[in-house]
Amino acid sequence: MSSDGLQLATYEFGDADAPTVLAVHGFASSALVNWHATGWTRDLTRAGYRVIALDQRGHGESDKPHDPAAYSMEQLVADLVMVMDTYLIDEAVYAGYSLGARVGWQATLDLPGRITRAVLGGIPDGQPLTRLRTDEARAFIETGAAVEDRITRAYVTMASAIPGNDLEALMSLVDGMRDGIQPDPANPPRQPVLFATGSDDAILERSKGLAEATPNGVFYEIPGRNHFNAPTSRHFRDAAITFLRA
Repeated sequence: MSSDGLQLATYEFGDADAPTVLAVHGFASSALVNWHATGWTRDLTRAGYRVIALDQRGHGESDKPHDPAAYSMEQLVADLVMVMDTYLIDEAVYAGYSLGARVGWQATLDLPGRITRAVLGGIPDGQPLTRLRTDEARAFIETGAAVEDRITRAYVTMASAIPGNDLEALMSLVDGMRDGIQPDPANPPRQPVLFATGSDDAILERSKGLAEATPNGVFYEIPGRNHFNAPTSRHFRDAAITFLRA
């Protein structure tokens, strides 16, 4: 249960005594779609890790409130703390993609004694989620009206293809995070961080910029991948595991 009374779905893979990877998925995805179906949980457990993954609020099997006030960055990080405390995890390494990477950036800042190292995939500075036209998405939800904005249409199409997604909750998340805390190159985490972004992702250069601004940051360009299919890359998985073992 979250601090504000929402049920959060969590998943455990591997030996309970092994070092823990806290795995946090991207926008409109889920723990199983982002990490399990793509081979991450298999490869991480083979590498000797225990994986604790969660469905972030508004996603997967977790509760999906429609109030934008339920989706602040502070609350998303508090959910991670609740999961770590529930599983009695004092410290962990972190793997996050897209939205999960944005939450991970803030979590490494807020929890320097508990998150020792992080892999942040598909993360730029600024506010990419808030470029979504939630008014167009809500019109689509209510009336089936065509979504004209290209970025919004891509996200709505992707989100609609995943069974169980609640588009209204997802748009509330976007509105709730609008103008909230964002990754700031002037205030980077101090832990070792691997930034990884697909070679065909429009945010590539801005992700590199975050890596350059991070004192212990390194960058990996995921070959032949865009923002939506990067988590399926074996090259990404291998680079992440090598980094986490360092």
